[in-house]
Amino acid sequence: ESDLHTKRTGHTEFSDKTSETTKPIALEVAKNPSSSDVDMVDASSSGEPEEMVVPDVDAKLLEELESMGFSKERSTRALHFSGNSSLEAAANWIVEHENDADIDQMPLVSAKSKSEPPKPTLTPEERKAKAQELIERARKKKEEEERRMEREREKERIRIGRELLEAKRMEEDNERKRIIALRKAEKEEEKRAREKIRQKLEEDKAERRRKLGLPAEDPNAPKPAAPVVEEKKSSLPVRPATKIEQMRECLRSLKQSNKDDDAKVKTAFNTLLTYIKNAATKPEEEKFRKIRLSNAAFQDRVGKLEGGIKFLELCGFEKIEGDEFLFLARDKIDKAVLTSAGSELNSAINNPFFGVL
Repeated sequence: ESDLHTKRTGHTEFSDKTSETTKPIALEVAKNPSSSDVDMVDASSSGEPEEMVVPDVDAKLLEELESMGFSKERSTRALHFSGNSSLEAAANWIVEHENDADIDQMPLVSAKSKSEPPKPTLTPEERKAKAQELIERARKKKEEEERRMEREREKERIRIGRELLEAKRMEEDNERKRIIALRKAEKEEEKRAREKIRQKLEEDKAERRRKLGLPAEDPNAPKPAAPVVEEKKSSLPVRPATKIEQMRECLRSLKQSNKDDDAKVKTAFNTLLTYIKNAATKPEEEKFRKIRLSNAAFQDRVGKLEGGIKFLELCGFEKIEGDEFLFLARDKIDKAVLTSAGSELNSAINNPFFGVL
């Protein structure tokens, strides 16, 4: 009975009061019992179930125990049976009863009674050592959790870095493919232009023969080889100039028309490079894609110089609002064209022989 009492309540002291509460059995029924002879009984002996509730404990101490890694049930039980006095006393109680079968069950007490705290069985030195051990264990557990979280964060940083590198590589590959496709399209355009010119020459030649009354030329007949000199004299342009060549020609014209003022030429080239760089790197901002033609600084640096405005038009700028502004529409920005324009400007700035010939 003493062991059962200790496991159920946590009390180490037990006193048998059975003989005090028992009453002798009366074999004879009392006649005409009066109200004064009736014994008053407790509510507990009337057959009604006793209400059991969770004991009240110090909320702050409970929170500290839970932060050390103990469950709410174990912490509540420890505070209740240790007298709800201190964190150290509760930790000592957990050490002493950590092998109890009901250590993780929420304690229940009668709503009308309060259990007295059991007396500690450890010496102060032992209690202090046990408490220190529990605190050290909780600290190590917290440090291990922090190390684990740091490893997880480092793995996440590495993963994000790899994804960014892969995205950058894919973007560079796509840009290279775009430039290759652009060059291929330019070559196809040149080829079609040469073919159109050849067909036009053939048609003109046939028309001249017809007007002169000559028979049509046999396409299968061998053609005499023309002298090299004559071939040079009759040579015609077989392909239109590409946009890059047109840009280079604008810059060459600008430098040759101001060959006596290198500072003005350099200022013009740097100004054009600034416009192109801003449009390529900050396409979402309209102020970098709109130029007022009447602006004095613009006119002095670029507008009045030969080839300056044409260079910007080749980059995609268009005159709007009655030729008051040069504007590059957001949906007409071609980064490949702007990149080529920037390369031509850098070459013109850094090459001391640019435009000399």
